Amino acid sequence: MKKRMSVILALTMAATTMFSAVPAMAKDGDVVNITIWSPTDREQVETWWTEKIAEWNEANPNIQVSREAIDRSDSYAYDNKIATAVTSNDLPDIFYVDGPQVSYYAANGISIPLSDYFTEDDLSDFVPSSIAQNTYDGQLYAIGATESSVAFYYNKDYLKECGVDTDDLDSRTLDNPITWDEMAEIAEKCTTDNYVGTHIIMDHGEGLPYALEPMYISEGKDYISKEADGYVNSEEAVKTTSYLADLIAKGYANIEPITDEFLNGACATMLGGSWEVATLEANADFDWGVTYYPVSETGTAVSPCGDWAAAVSKDCENPDAAGEFLQWLMNSENVATYADAIAKPATRNSAYDEEAMADYKEGARALMVEQLNNTAVPRPRTPSYATFSSAYAEAMTNILSDAATNGEVDDDYIQSELDTVAETFTEDYETYYAE
Repeated sequence: MKKRMSVILALTMAATTMFSAVPAMAKDGDVVNITIWSPTDREQVETWWTEKIAEWNEANPNIQVSREAIDRSDSYAYDNKIATAVTSNDLPDIFYVDGPQVSYYAANGISIPLSDYFTEDDLSDFVPSSIAQNTYDGQLYAIGATESSVAFYYNKDYLKECGVDTDDLDSRTLDNPITWDEMAEIAEKCTTDNYVGTHIIMDHGEGLPYALEPMYISEGKDYISKEADGYVNSEEAVKTTSYLADLIAKGYANIEPITDEFLNGACATMLGGSWEVATLEANADFDWGVTYYPVSETGTAVSPCGDWAAAVSKDCENPDAAGEFLQWLMNSENVATYADAIAKPATRNSAYDEEAMADYKEGARALMVEQLNNTAVPRPRTPSYATFSSAYAEAMTNILSDAATNGEVDDDYIQSELDTVAETFTEDYETYYAE
């Protein structure tokens, strides 16, 4: 998205200076109309939106809210609609943005700060990962109701057949997660003609940097440093990538992101998202468990996170009205019922006191919340994230394909591919954002 939208930046510079002149709240008796854009979702979520907007509008006749649900059947349709609206200065008052892109919209003046609308007490109730994701240059630029996480799922029935101690896996804690070596040993034991030992590839796009980043951090270097240097080609990053490629080279994992591979009994374990819990509860015909995200032999526990959040646009004529609505929309009760409807962890810890979040008190869901509060690290907060993400996904696909084809890992090839990622990211960042 960055490459598509950066070409329009010059056209929006004049518009971004409007923040100092935006009108305050409308006078008593006037009606302020607030529009929202967000992606379409499943029926339960669409029903939630309809009911909540009706509830707000009835209680607040001076601030009337409407929502347009944007179809995402084409993965770029939503982003393209935003890009078009930027050029025409016709953005909605509130628009939803995927977590890694918060920094891009903020850096380019497309969204405005929300810090005035949420107190420190409000923000302290949110899981730290959500606030970190939605903060850029010291200011809050978005606010979200839900989060995500990734953990290590295992088929207990099959692992027992392979001689793996599932009681040990069940007993692991946040302070004692399984290690990379243990993950590989389990995968080796469980790989047969009919099974692969693990599943590590969500997709060949954003799923790669999202699900795998904690392995890099655990080994000592994130994808990108706080100073926007490319760490993705560091010695530590090559070691991490080599470990992942080795799982593919040895046939312990498939390179293709096979849908429901774990659910259908084709793999013994998987790095899977928090959304898999509901799917497995409803459909799995085997006993399964989940434990914490694997850690490097010498590293600390880290886990993925991130989800969509609401931002107020530069074209909003009444940001105070939009802020007032978001304060209400993100209260504990609304966050709880939304998280329940969309089957994701809530961002507010107080939301788990609500009846809608009762299922998160124990078991797999509680584990996800524990990770979000203690080990979750958002993807790099840089306006050049989209450039990095696409370059990294392409490099990883090349690296893993090479490992699958040759049955061995070529560290020199890994270094070369990761060097290209670092160079691509650095060029984009220095061209558009470096001071």
